[in-house]
Amino acid sequence: MAERWKPSVTVAAVVARRRDGAVQFLLVEEHTPEGLMLNNPAGHLDPAESPAQGVVREVLEETGRLFTPDRLVGLYLSRFQRPATGEDVTHLRLAFGGIVGPRDPALSLDQGIVRTVWMTLAELQASRARHRSPLVLECVQDYLRGRHLPLDSITTDPSVYTPEIKA
Repeated sequence: MAERWKPSVTVAAVVARRRDGAVQFLLVEEHTPEGLMLNNPAGHLDPAESPAQGVVREVLEETGRLFTPDRLVGLYLSRFQRPATGEDVTHLRLAFGGIVGPRDPALSLDQGIVRTVWMTLAELQASRARHRSPLVLECVQDYLRGRHLPLDSITTDPSVYTPEIKA
């Protein structure tokens, strides 16, 4: 019997601020098998957490900032073949919009994260070759288009936290 296909579920944050009249977006610069790349603060959903909890955790780990999600920007499905290893991966990304607090200097950034950086849309568009995935820019563009769903569009069943036991 063939192994069941299972996409990797990831959560990502789209964080915007206005600085000197321009809108800037929070990104992370990180080491990957393909080299130093740019990404939205993002990562894999862990067991026993809701997508909203996952994105808060990932943003804190990767930026040292507390993230408060206020909308679901969208759901994205992408497939990627890693040039370095030939690995074929499909990601299901849940992208959230929201705000961040100040950076907590007592927190170190996740392993592999070199720094955080704020970029304008023009800077993001000019750096496409360094994006970890095409979803980096796509999520930002959807955010700018005003695309959003309420957070309660995602329901996390209590069994995620405490699995049901079938007798």
